[in-house]
Amino acid sequence: MTSQPTDARPKLVLASASPRRLELLQQAGLDADALLPTDIDEAPQRNELPRTLAARLASEKAAAAVKIGSYQPQLEGSFLLAADTVVAVGRRILPKCEDAEQAEDCLRLLSGRQHRVYTGVSLITPRGAERRRLVETRLRFKRLSATEIDAYIASGEWRGKAGGYAIQGLAGTFVIRLIGSYSAVVGLPLYETCSLLAGEGFPVLTPWFERA
Repeated sequence: MTSQPTDARPKLVLASASPRRLELLQQAGLDADALLPTDIDEAPQRNELPRTLAARLASEKAAAAVKIGSYQPQLEGSFLLAADTVVAVGRRILPKCEDAEQAEDCLRLLSGRQHRVYTGVSLITPRGAERRRLVETRLRFKRLSATEIDAYIASGEWRGKAGGYAIQGLAGTFVIRLIGSYSAVVGLPLYETCSLLAGEGFPVLTPWFERA
């Protein structure tokens, strides 16, 4: 019989208020002990590449959350995780859509063509070291009809979503091909995230024993 680890699990902090990222962590058997959403300027810098933007924003979110967490003694010694997702067509970075016109423009641009999703992950260890990963996923959408675009806009799923769509929802029916990490497109690459945590000594598998 396999024995269950008994070491106390260190705390895990997620620098996000995204329900999607929280659900992905839970899918991996992990629970966030605290959520520390940040409010940073996410505008791309001049001539900034999409992959560079994703990595930079993840790192800046992590740094901002560390400052917030420094005022909460109960979080001392925690692992802190941050991520950011960027959707791009070539070098063109698509917005996190706030209105229907933006979302419609994105869907028309993505229709029938390939695009890339970059997800940066930043892990701050209890010692204050930063570990990073950047995941690139390639996708191709079917050619969307005007009726399909109108129906998706009406659904409201595009609100606040990079590129104007959420692959875990109705827009999953648009995807002809995906090469890379599905969970990264949703918002948090599970393989890379768990590898980062395990590599720094976080007991990723401990909660699995508790599911029996």
